[in-house]
Amino acid sequence: MSEYKKTGKITDSAMKADIDRHTARKYIQAGQSPEQLQAKHSWRTRPDPLAHIWEEAVRMLQAAPELESKTLFEHFLARPESGLEPSHLRTFFRRVRQWRATQGPEREVFFAQVQQPGQLLQLDWTYARELQVTIQGQPLDHLFCHCVLPYSNWQWATRCVSESFLSLVSGLQAAFQQLGKSPPCLGTDNTSAATHEIEHLPGRSRGYNSDYLELCTHYDLTPLTINVNCPHEHGDVESQNGHLKRRLEQHLLLRGSRDFNSLEEYDAFVIGVLRAANAKRQQRLAEELACMRPLPAITLAEYREFEPVVSSQSLIRVNKHTYSVPSRLIGHTLRVEQYEAELKVYLGREFLFALPRLRGDRGALVDFRHVIYGLLRKPGAFAHYRHREALYPSGVFRAAYDRLVADHGERPGVIEYLQVLKLAAEETLGKVEPLLAEHLKLSGKWRARQLREQLVPPSPKVIELSALTPSLAAYDQLLESEVAHVG
Repeated sequence: MSEYKKTGKITDSAMKADIDRHTARKYIQAGQSPEQLQAKHSWRTRPDPLAHIWEEAVRMLQAAPELESKTLFEHFLARPESGLEPSHLRTFFRRVRQWRATQGPEREVFFAQVQQPGQLLQLDWTYARELQVTIQGQPLDHLFCHCVLPYSNWQWATRCVSESFLSLVSGLQAAFQQLGKSPPCLGTDNTSAATHEIEHLPGRSRGYNSDYLELCTHYDLTPLTINVNCPHEHGDVESQNGHLKRRLEQHLLLRGSRDFNSLEEYDAFVIGVLRAANAKRQQRLAEELACMRPLPAITLAEYREFEPVVSSQSLIRVNKHTYSVPSRLIGHTLRVEQYEAELKVYLGREFLFALPRLRGDRGALVDFRHVIYGLLRKPGAFAHYRHREALYPSGVFRAAYDRLVADHGERPGVIEYLQVLKLAAEETLGKVEPLLAEHLKLSGKWRARQLREQLVPPSPKVIELSALTPSLAAYDQLLESEVAHVG
């Protein structure tokens, strides 16, 4: 119509509007648009397929607004008298959506926040099981301690094994080392690594842990938390958790494999992905860094220190957990550094060995190599040893114990099994276990000595003869005595 006003030509105006010339003449003569000419009607053009169930559906939605449309539709579809067919699903969806918009309950409203540069760092943990990463074929169950600057969305993630205070310290200090500075505020949710339940403070259900407050004091941080069960108040880092795992998933697909040769290789892969993501945020990050403060000269230790005494059982207690150590350390006071994933054991300043850290409230980690020689001297202690289950490194060893006891009797069988463990301690489990599995298939009796001879064949004894060196002086003396005799 606007084109017709310019040219006065119906044919040209219709072509430009991509409609038929007769249709264009109708609209021009009427002086109204198609929407205005279309007659509004309130009658139905076909029977309502939801007529028999809609009133009941409304009552159910009013009683339980969280009911999903598909669940409710399947409920009515299972009733033959409802008259519904699977093809009515979309019609039902549209009707429920319309009801929620006009008569349903009020929905939650989210309010966008204005973030100030360099004022806040948010920290959270996120599980990474869905990445299905493996280390040399073994599944890696791990988390990421994830730090995010809300203004620039700069992020850094550190692999960890639990949502603990030590993983918080490691993750936070790793992020600070990358930034070179620190913001004035640190935000977390109500994790037990930072807060604990309190009852005597009205208006607040959780308080800060003393270790966490010491951390904040060292870096001059103001701790901030959110309300209990309100993760949306921690929305920036919660959102970035999903983006981080999605980005890692895509790079794993590009890599073509989820298996890594070592944890160090996987950590390097994650660092590469993070740096690539942060490269696009440098401009806003520079604004944040300009408002941050320099870091203190000293970083906090990322471990807790204990000084257990090795008991007569060759055991130590560290933070409610029991660990075995070599028996030659009995009576000594050790220094143990408990890291987030392992324990480092020292005698004085000398590093001895590392142990994997146990999880949970209580538990024991007993290595048969530490106690096998003591048990060989006292085989009667095996039957009722408190940590006897730790002396079966695998199901094959347990089956071997049962077989040896059945073949040789209780005490001789125990001694034979302890000899098998001694062989595994001197060699390796990887060498002994396959050989043990082969002997379990034999029908006759066998002993640990046969395993040793097969695994470590005895070297043949060689008798060394001393070299015979003749003495000419003795020969001359013999000749002189003979000449004198003849004379």
